[in-house]
Amino acid sequence: MPKLREVCRYVRSKQAGPFWITFDVYFDSRENFDRYHRSPALSVQRFATLYGADPALVKHIPVPQLSMVKISYPRPTPQGGMVERDMHAGQQYARLLDVQLD
Repeated sequence: MPKLREVCRYVRSKQAGPFWITFDVYFDSRENFDRYHRSPALSVQRFATLYGADPALVKHIPVPQLSMVKISYPRPTPQGGMVERDMHAGQQYARLLDVQLD
């Protein structure tokens, strides 16, 4: 089973306003998008587990025209709070790169 980094040309995370974080997972081909965008490794439940989010609030949005998936979840605390560790959420994607796809 490949790791996410092996079938994607670009993976990023970023802020989506002060209350949300979003991930953009761009697959390197339409074939890989079709094969893996519904993988349990990219599921709502998996993101909820990895990032401590409520699964009912995680959004998983496939965008076939771009061979990508957008996944968003609410921040545990608002952006810029006293316990903020990644103000722009630009480092959150790193733990996804070694996730094995099914």
